[in-house]
Amino acid sequence: MPAIKYKVNLIEDEKLYLQTMVSKGKSAARSQTRVRILLKAAEGMPGKYIIAALDVSPSMVAETRQRCVEEGSEAALKDRSCPGHAPKLTDKQAAHLIAIACSAAPPGHNHWRLRLLADKVVELAYAPSCSYETIRQLLKKHAKTLAKTGMVHSGSQC
Repeated sequence: MPAIKYKVNLIEDEKLYLQTMVSKGKSAARSQTRVRILLKAAEGMPGKYIIAALDVSPSMVAETRQRCVEEGSEAALKDRSCPGHAPKLTDKQAAHLIAIACSAAPPGHNHWRLRLLADKVVELAYAPSCSYETIRQLLKKHAKTLAKTGMVHSGSQC
């Protein structure tokens, strides 16, 4: 049988705190599962038995053990933050694009279309590429603000 790489050792106060969390059941389901993993791991239960007893994935058991050993029991109970990706346009660029969308349409067009605005982003070298969906989300995000400031009136083309 292979040795456990991350052995969970909890002091008595931590065990009491975790047992209280389980008995109250007020925290999120994922946290509850992690609490149970830590308690069983602290008892010395091998990972395969924890996996079977709690019906969780091997990676969840391994990651919970590792985070507890490396960062502490509190950190092991929480999800890591997922920062996502950086926005395609800065706030200043977005404001400029909104101003363009509210201006007169280019020659040959009655009004700005999302694809035209996406092409304008590339033309102005704000981004190497831009989809019309990015523009749609940007305009939707700022539509309420524009309406409140009076820049856009209901029924207008902007």
